[in-house]
Amino acid sequence: MPTLRRSVLTAALALPAALVTRAAWGVPRAMGADRRALRPHVAGSPNFSGGKFRNTLPTPTALQGDRAELVRELRRSRRRGAPARPVPLVSPQLPAQAADLAVTWFGHASALLEVDGARVLVDPVWGERVSPSAVVGPRRLHPVPGPLEELPRVDAVLISHDHYDHLDLPTVDRLVREQGAPFVVPLGIGEHLRRWGVPAERVVELDWDGEHRVGELTLVCAEARHFSGRGLSRDDTLWSSWVVRGPRHRVFFGGDTGYHPAFASIGAQQGPFDLTLLPVGAYAPQWPAIHMDPEEAVRAHGDLGGRVLLPIHWATFNLAFHGWAEPVDRLLAAAGDVPVVVPRPGERLDLTGEVPATPDWWTAVAG
Repeated sequence: MPTLRRSVLTAALALPAALVTRAAWGVPRAMGADRRALRPHVAGSPNFSGGKFRNTLPTPTALQGDRAELVRELRRSRRRGAPARPVPLVSPQLPAQAADLAVTWFGHASALLEVDGARVLVDPVWGERVSPSAVVGPRRLHPVPGPLEELPRVDAVLISHDHYDHLDLPTVDRLVREQGAPFVVPLGIGEHLRRWGVPAERVVELDWDGEHRVGELTLVCAEARHFSGRGLSRDDTLWSSWVVRGPRHRVFFGGDTGYHPAFASIGAQQGPFDLTLLPVGAYAPQWPAIHMDPEEAVRAHGDLGGRVLLPIHWATFNLAFHGWAEPVDRLLAAAGDVPVVVPRPGERLDLTGEVPATPDWWTAVAG
C-alpha cells in the first residue's frame, strides 16, 4: 500500500508538472531578443529616449479604471467575443500575376496586398495561438483560410510591431523556408528576426518616415500610436503603420494603433490612398489610446484621404470585451457614404475598378 500511495502521489504531481513543461516549451525563443541585444539597433532613433520608444502623444498603456470591475467585465464578456456559428471561409484564389489593386484578407491583421503588379504580405499570423506558448493564450476563432505554403511569391513582408498577434514565430519560420522576400520592419524587430534565423540580408529595419524600395514599390514606415513588447519589458522595439506606394496606386496598412493626429499629415504627404486597412476591434474604455474604435477608424480613413476602407483586427481572436460582430456593425453605422468592404477570411477582392459589394455574412455568424 505505501508503494501504491507513493505511485499515485507521484503521478498526481507529475501531471501538472508535465502541463507546465509543455506550456513553457519554446517560450524563451518565442519571446525574441532581450533588451540588451536590442539596444545597439535602436538607441540612435529620435523616437527612442529614456531607454524606450515613445509615442508623440502621451499614451497610457496601463489598464484604466477599477480592477474589480475589469475582472467582472472579463467574466461577463467571455462568450460575447466569440462567434455563435462557424465563420465562413473562402479558399484563397490568387492569380499567377498580381493585379494593379487587390487584397486578400486572411483574418485579424493578416492580408496579401497586390499593388501595381507586386505582392506585399502584411502582419502574417498563421499560428494557432497568439502567445509565446503553444498551449496557453488566445486561440483562433476560425481556421486559417488556406495554407501558407500555397501563397504565390511575395515581394515583401511587412510587420507593424512585435506583439504576438502581429509577429508570429511559427509563421516567420515557415516564411524563411517558403519565400525569399525581405522582411521590412520597424526598428528593433530585425533583431528578433535574426535571432530566429532570418538571414540578415533579408531584414530591413526602418524608423518612422524611413523608406525602402522593392521593385517599383516604395514602402514607408509611418507613425502609429501603440506600444511594443513580447515579455515583461515594453517599448524596446518600434511600432508603425505602413504606406505601400506604387507608380499608380497607394495602400495604407494601419497595423495596430490608436487614433492620432499624424493620420492627417500622412494623408497629406503620402496620400490619397486607394485602399486603407484600418484596425476596428479590440477596443475598450480600459485602454482608450492604443486601439481605435470603429468610429475613429472612419475618421482616420478620412484624414488619410482614403477611397475604400477594409476593416482589420477583428473576427479572428478574442482580445477585448465587445461582441464578436460589434466592430463591423459600428463601422458600417458610422461610415456614411464611405465605401467599406468586409470580405470573408480568405476572400480576394479586386479593387482596380468599381468597388465590389460584400454582402453581410457576419450577422448570422454572430447569432
